[in-house]
Amino acid sequence: MPEPVPVTLVHGVRNSLVQLTHFIYGLHAIAVLIGVTSSATVAGGFVFGLPSLVAVLLNYLKRGDVNGTWLESHFRWQIRTFWFTALWLVVYGLLIITIIGIPVAWILIAILGLWVGYRVIRGWVALFGERPVA
Repeated sequence: MPEPVPVTLVHGVRNSLVQLTHFIYGLHAIAVLIGVTSSATVAGGFVFGLPSLVAVLLNYLKRGDVNGTWLESHFRWQIRTFWFTALWLVVYGLLIITIIGIPVAWILIAILGLWVGYRVIRGWVALFGERPVA
């Protein structure tokens, strides 16, 4: 009879969930990179890029598995980053259609891109340190 495979835990959480969270941060980082290296903005690449869309879908699908653990804060962080970026892109869109708002829109999109990059890096660094993101 085969022996049961032991489950490896990282601070009380299955190692597979920690690896999944790394994978999700990686998808978000790829979306940011696409925004930096293409004609898309960082925020646009983050919200409308396939990597981030897959990442946020995984966040929602696996959120129940991390409830009550230190990984819950990472999932919440990733989901909020996605939706706040989407919200600010709507504001950007409203500003860009007015002549007076165009300069403000360009400043907003630059700041938003930096903010998205910061959120991905800060969250991933906290995950590497095996601690919740605050």
